[in-house]
Amino acid sequence: MTNDDYKSKIGKLIQETRQSRGLTQSQLAEALNTSQSAINRIEKGGQNISLEMLARISEVLSSEIVSLNQSGKINFKINGGKKLSGEIEVKTSKNAAVALLCASLLNHGTTIIRRVARIEEVNRIIEVLQSIGVKVRWLNDKNDLEITPPARLKLADINIEAAKKTRTVIMLLGPLLHQYKEFQLPFAGGCNLGKRTIEPHMTGLAPFGLKVDTIDENYHAVVHKKAVTKTILLTERGDTTTENVIMASALYDGEVTIRNASPNYMVQDLCFFLKKLGVKIDGIGTTTLKIKGVRNINKNVEYYPSEDPIEAMSLIAAGLVTDSEITIKRAPIEFIEIELAILELMGLKYEISEEYKARNNETRLVDIKIKHSKLNAPKDKLHSMPFPGVNMDNLPFLGLIATVAEGRTMVHDWSYENRAIYFTELSKLNAKIELVDPHRVFISGPTNWKPADVVAPPALRPSVVIMLAMLATPGRSILRDVYSINRGYEDFANRLNLLGADIETLREI
Repeated sequence: MTNDDYKSKIGKLIQETRQSRGLTQSQLAEALNTSQSAINRIEKGGQNISLEMLARISEVLSSEIVSLNQSGKINFKINGGKKLSGEIEVKTSKNAAVALLCASLLNHGTTIIRRVARIEEVNRIIEVLQSIGVKVRWLNDKNDLEITPPARLKLADINIEAAKKTRTVIMLLGPLLHQYKEFQLPFAGGCNLGKRTIEPHMTGLAPFGLKVDTIDENYHAVVHKKAVTKTILLTERGDTTTENVIMASALYDGEVTIRNASPNYMVQDLCFFLKKLGVKIDGIGTTTLKIKGVRNINKNVEYYPSEDPIEAMSLIAAGLVTDSEITIKRAPIEFIEIELAILELMGLKYEISEEYKARNNETRLVDIKIKHSKLNAPKDKLHSMPFPGVNMDNLPFLGLIATVAEGRTMVHDWSYENRAIYFTELSKLNAKIELVDPHRVFISGPTNWKPADVVAPPALRPSVVIMLAMLATPGRSILRDVYSINRGYEDFANRLNLLGADIETLREI
């Protein structure tokens, strides 16, 4: 590797770390007593940087910028076994944010999404949008994001590398099918959770005249517009499938009824946003939606996505697995109340505030204080169900909590082909895990945790589960290659450190 290659890599790491802290180049330059142009050259790899300057930048950004080895990964060094305390606010929803970014293509005006989580999943979608001609910019340190599409998208220029790192790209089908007669999208990526068919998307969008063939690792879409003459029955109550059909309905000049729709949190956020664009939607929060679309949308609009119930559940798990008392503020109660009820039956002790509204003026929020609790294994198995049941993304955290509960718990993760297998990674930290089949495990607790060096699974929730288990583990553990965590959680390690955790980020080049 040449000296220029190293300068470019270091510059990119500094840029990414600066952006994750919400700092502009000018603000970083002021803190370092240098010029903005110098910071710009450093971030572009166009300037030599001394070890002294590197140390100063690391201090200002509160992050060790580099660790000299060859693998190019980001790792967490976790000194566990510490009690957590204090308050922490839940960030806005990742899944709502990526849906709203896709939905912004329905609008020819300017869309401002307030308080967007600065995470890798969002970054990848932004890169995709920018590559096809959409103007996207962060407005301030509150993570407000401005999106302005061009008159016509440059779909042939799509950033394939970024698109393949996120499954969200499949949700561009709905917004685009009314605007283009023919287009291509790269295959969807994202977490490695086994085969995940897109057939429900195709079935739900076919009534609008969309036909999709797979050619050379691309979805080749051809649209022959037609009237939607009957109710669209979704063959799977999937969140992204529902969102795709909703977005297709938003620009349909007529009324569409969708049955077996997901009423989950990100779907509700999408519906609330589309209503601000003039789309009429009845049945939000139910499995039957009636949508009256509009032929053209050209509005300047702003929207606040609600808080993320999966992050709320992650923080509940962090408190319980470390036997700590913490307060989780701005938790969307409608989407975690079943999980709390199950945990209460297991022995959870907690206090909950009066309800108040999220910034979207729709979603119900509460503050939850987790108290010291002696947990027992549940009498029934733990499993997910479509909303309003246990969220499938919250099930891994219930499984983690079972590791500190007295007794033997069955976890049945039926919705993904192989996600339950990742529970066996906890055995490296001395958890007692019995794999029954690719969907079911027995977990016996309480666990006598032991530190370990573990490579993070290529999936978001299982990676966070291991990270939180390491918080409970006395001694030093290493979690390697944490890109999956950064896909879905904003500055998670530093925020946990504010509660008393000891997590050091090691960036390797």
